[in-house]
Amino acid sequence: MVHTAEHESENLPVPRGEPGQPGPGTASRGKSKLALWLSAAVVAVIGAGIIGGIHSRVAADATLASVATQSSVPTVRITYPQTGEQIQKIDLPGNVQAFNDTPIYARTSGYLRRWYVDIGSHVRQGQLMAEIETPELDQQLQQAQADLKNSQANLDMAAITSKRWQNLLAKHAVSKQETDQALSDLAARQAAVAASEANVRRLVQLQSFERVTAPFDGVVTARNTDIGALVEAGANTSPKELFHLSALGELRVYIAVPEAYSSAVTNGATVSLTEADHPGENFTGILARNSNSFDPQTRTLTAEADVDNANGRLLPGAYVLVHLQLPGNPHSVTLPSNALLFRAEGLRVAVVRQNHIVLIPVSIGHDYGSMVEIVSGLTAQDAVVLDPPDSLSAGATVKVLQTGKQGA
Repeated sequence: MVHTAEHESENLPVPRGEPGQPGPGTASRGKSKLALWLSAAVVAVIGAGIIGGIHSRVAADATLASVATQSSVPTVRITYPQTGEQIQKIDLPGNVQAFNDTPIYARTSGYLRRWYVDIGSHVRQGQLMAEIETPELDQQLQQAQADLKNSQANLDMAAITSKRWQNLLAKHAVSKQETDQALSDLAARQAAVAASEANVRRLVQLQSFERVTAPFDGVVTARNTDIGALVEAGANTSPKELFHLSALGELRVYIAVPEAYSSAVTNGATVSLTEADHPGENFTGILARNSNSFDPQTRTLTAEADVDNANGRLLPGAYVLVHLQLPGNPHSVTLPSNALLFRAEGLRVAVVRQNHIVLIPVSIGHDYGSMVEIVSGLTAQDAVVLDPPDSLSAGATVKVLQTGKQGA
């Protein structure tokens, strides 16, 4: 059999190294283990990085959730209601009028002869203001006086005749019928004289109205006539106002008091008044009378205050502010108006209790503008939310920022 060299080499034994020296297979296995350890180390480092990243993300998410939760809780400002025992004040507009204010008309017809006072003149009661020329009335008076004399002459004749007939009747010289006729004629003549005297007195009275005089002390606020103007008087004409007279020594101030404040109106009470034209100056008045009924259109009570105006500082027609004092209600509290919530179910106030919102229904007594009186629903210890948002709901959690002082 022929053996080739290739076959012989395959059948030759593998040479071994000397004792203490690794062979070729041992080096290969060492390199594999090293690579395996290196790979494990890389995987461990990558895993540690992944785990650390996940942990940091979880912590960041938790922190963000906590911040978001805290940010979602609204912060509210609170105040405490004040007790309503103190006296409250309200300011109401008042209309100033003269205590006596009247137009002056003519009581007789004629022509204005002369006027003696003009606008702004101060007059005394009975002072002559103007004179009217009445030629027709003068003639009527003369005629009435002549008629009176005629009636008196007829009366005298009737009296003499009646006396004569009575004497003749006593002697039975005339009949009783003729004597009665004479007495009846005497009575008629007496009635005619009385009628003539009354007519003369009427015309004399009308003639006295030629002199237009002031009915009271005051100031002339208008003059609507002049010399030569036709003056007409009577029920069938439209008389023209000659003068307008106002008494300024004492004034009336009319106040329309709303129904809710009618308790402040007490006859005899003192009120304070101010006017824009006199800043810093106070006027004092007395509530003298009121209408004792409410106007069905405005729901107001008309009150009248008398004001002494001897110094003439106030003028009729002025606009003043009347300061009325309202008695306090010991069972009520006052609250800022911006604490009210107007809901469909009614008026509500948001109160914080244990950091949660409670919506309490309340009832308003008086409205003072920036403050309101609460007559039911609140106490001085309730923490009321100021400027509550419309979205605020019952049970919501809030953080409190106290701004007001707790009531006593």
